[in-house]
Order: sequence, then C-alpha cells, then structure tokens
Amino acid sequence: MKIAITGKGGVGKTTFAATLARLYAEDGRKVLAADVDPDANLGLALGFDEETLDSIVPISRMRKLVEERTGAGPDNQFYRVNPKVDDIPDTYGKVCNGVKLLVLGTVETGGGGCVCPEHVMLKRIINNMVLHRDDVVILDMEAGLEHLGRGTTESMEQFIVVIEPGARSVQTYKNVKRLAEDLGVKQVRVVANKVRGPEDEAFIQEKIPPEDLLGMIHYNTDVMDADRQGKSPFDFSQDVVKEIQAIKEKIDHQ
Repeated sequence: MKIAITGKGGVGKTTFAATLARLYAEDGRKVLAADVDPDANLGLALGFDEETLDSIVPISRMRKLVEERTGAGPDNQFYRVNPKVDDIPDTYGKVCNGVKLLVLGTVETGGGGCVCPEHVMLKRIINNMVLHRDDVVILDMEAGLEHLGRGTTESMEQFIVVIEPGARSVQTYKNVKRLAEDLGVKQVRVVANKVRGPEDEAFIQEKIPPEDLLGMIHYNTDVMDADRQGKSPFDFSQDVVKEIQAIKEKIDHQ
C-alpha cells in the first residue's frame, strides 16, 4: 500500500495521514510515514516528543549527504541522477508508536521543474520507498500542487485528497485528479474532513463522485485539543479514529 496524501493547507491531511499510519501499525504492518511538507508536523501528529523532533534534520537540508550521494558540489556541475538511497529510511528514520518517520522536507525553489541534486535525492528516495520496500508507505505531501508539477510522486499507487466542505477544496480535488492522470496515477480518492452536519454531507455527496469518496471525518474539538497540546489525535479522539478506521477498511478492500 503506497499512498500520497495531499490537499490545501489546513484541511487536516496530517491528522488523517498520522492516524491512518498508526492504524496500519496496530495491524502489525511495517509502516513508513514520510513527511514531504516544508512545514513538517507529521511527527507531532504521530506522537513524537518535541525534543526528538527538534533533533531531526530533513533529508533535503543534509547538504553533505546530498553531495556525497549525488557527487554534486561547488566545483562540480555534474551529478548522479541515480544515487544510492535504499539505506536512507532505516538510517535516518525514527520510530514512535510502531511507525517509522522519515522527514524528507522539500526543495525550496521558485520553479516547478527543478532538477537540482536535492530534488533528485527526494525523487529517488520516494521511488525507492514505493517500488522496493514492502512497508505500508504514507506520504504527507506539501500543501498545493507543486509536487505534482515536479513529478516527485508519479510512482504512487493512489492519491488521497483531503478536502473540506467548500468549493475551493473541491476544485483542488479536480486539479489533483487531472494532474495525477498525467502522471499515470489512476486512483485519486477523497476524504472529506471537518464535516459539521447534514448540509456539509449533502454538499460533499453532490460534488464528489461516489466511486471517489472514501468517507467523511466529522468536525471534532478533540483534534484541536490534541493539536494545542502537541499530541497525537489518535490518543485524543476515538470517534475520529473510528471514522478513519472505516476509511482504511475501504482502502484495503479496493
């Protein structure tokens, strides 16, 4: 199972990604959760303490490692496009609540077609995780669509777009689906978050094709409490966990 989770900023994709990862870990599966968001907070949502997270340097910022693996450097304009990366998750990943976290970071660039060494490293790591590991791999992607433009996630089996009940979120889903198809990703599914009641449910059901809708997560203040305390929502709200468990079962039976 290789899943990229995306969506606009603030829709709750990290809460969903972390809870889904912990549910797979509870099943006894090997789970690798990769944070590909420059505003990395997947670790907190998984239950890591802040001291541990403060010690983690994103792979994209490990300049010495990038130069070592790609052969890039101040005096070398050429570099390897297939660097060795298969050891990266086990060497630099950290485990909490049965989930191995790898903080990849992102390439900070003004253009969508970056072919810099850092981008090559991230792309190779993601491809290796998808193609050559037997873990459940869950990617918490950066907000927006830049990663699709860079082609970093074209090997994923499916995208899950987390949306809110609103026209802008629905538009994001449509854009992701269009771009994902260009990359050969055939499965683009939707999870509706922060659903407040029957009106929101009806809106989602009207706007999202039933075959694409994995399920809904209802608005829950326990998730906000967890966020304020820097804790995992998995440990705060059994209602949300049950709703995501139902979504996970639907993913598993696709």
